Amino acid sequence: MKFYNREKELQLLEEIEAASHEEAQMTVIVGRRRIGKTRLLLKAIEDKPAVYFFVSRKSESILCRQFAEETERALDMPIGQYTRVSALFEHLMRLSQFKPFTLIIDEFQELEKIDSSIIGDIQRVWDLHKDQSHLNLMLSGSVYSMMKHIFEDEKEPLFSRASHIIHLRSFSTNTLKQILSDYNPKYTNEDLLALYTFTGGVAWYVQLLMNAKAWTWRKMIDVVFSEQSLFVNEGKNLLIEEIGKEYSIYFSILECIARGINTRGDIENTIGIKEIGGYLSKLEKDFGVIAQMRPILSKPSSKTVKYYLADNFLTIWFRFFYKNMNYVESGNFTQLREIVYRDYPTISGIMLERYYRQTAKEVGRYTDIGNFWDKKGEHEIDIILINEQERLLKVGEIKRQAKNINLQVLQEKTDYFLSVHPELQQYTCNLLSFSLQDM
Repeated sequence: MKFYNREKELQLLEEIEAASHEEAQMTVIVGRRRIGKTRLLLKAIEDKPAVYFFVSRKSESILCRQFAEETERALDMPIGQYTRVSALFEHLMRLSQFKPFTLIIDEFQELEKIDSSIIGDIQRVWDLHKDQSHLNLMLSGSVYSMMKHIFEDEKEPLFSRASHIIHLRSFSTNTLKQILSDYNPKYTNEDLLALYTFTGGVAWYVQLLMNAKAWTWRKMIDVVFSEQSLFVNEGKNLLIEEIGKEYSIYFSILECIARGINTRGDIENTIGIKEIGGYLSKLEKDFGVIAQMRPILSKPSSKTVKYYLADNFLTIWFRFFYKNMNYVESGNFTQLREIVYRDYPTISGIMLERYYRQTAKEVGRYTDIGNFWDKKGEHEIDIILINEQERLLKVGEIKRQAKNINLQVLQEKTDYFLSVHPELQQYTCNLLSFSLQDM
């Protein structure tokens, strides 16, 4: 698959590389696995002097030998032999004083697992040489909790050292349209919704489906839920690095949320465990796997909270693969696909709501985007868009089929919403309907 999107990120990386010729730059690139961090970095250094290190779990001395060999190959000069990462790093910083270049260290967080002192040694070397150096240092990592700990914990050596931290996101909805159009110019909105549902715009997942010629929604289901599918173990592989081996309670919570059991009380009742607040907090703040959703304009302290999985693919994985692991283990993928086809209208309807909220965020016009429900779980509104500057309020109903949208009922819900938030009654209010055909 060709390189798509990322124009803003490439422009920023270009500017950072130029700045490194005046003074050393440290840039951190964070994003979940498969999002396209490595491909972005390699694209950014095309036709530039650069060295790429991938940190695998090996002894420090073996890594140093491999890193030195890669440096000699990339820069076409002798480097010497090293057994400590910090010593090699210091050599490279000194070298960049006379020969500016880019150094990429991919899966940087793995250095801490090899030897916890390495990070502190790198900080010492950086502080000592950065003012005289012209190194463009780019550090990438896909274990969110560890990268956050290394660079955002004020007790850690590299806290506040990075001049830029780039959080790489999934492809935008427009990019998904472009990709699908390139492979299947006659795609339907159902096909687009399926691509968004199963991949969430994660580059590697999109590439897998395009390479498999899964350009229609039915073909996507057949490929994702096949015995040879690379998606089968993907959810577990993604989260084990984050959560660790004691993941059973976390996975039970995530399965509940994926099934729509999304309040703390309902989750506790379902899994039979009280006081899961600590687990929810770690899943949200430490691992970045879930997020809280409150009625729009409610106070941050409001206890009217629903949880959702922040990642489309993980929602699908827990709802279908993890929940039906008996079919996976027995190889009964025919039965599993039947379940997916049966439940697809429901889960894709939920994803359609997410699609339209994401699209509204990408437009960049609105000061607040969300949905609404009252304490009794009634008067639910799928999407509300607010533009404070223009004093504009848009209230929308989202259904797969336009015929199922009732604007009269939406007006009644809107009247209730405005009674709760009278400060919006002077805004221009538009009622909108969103369906598959509007994508």
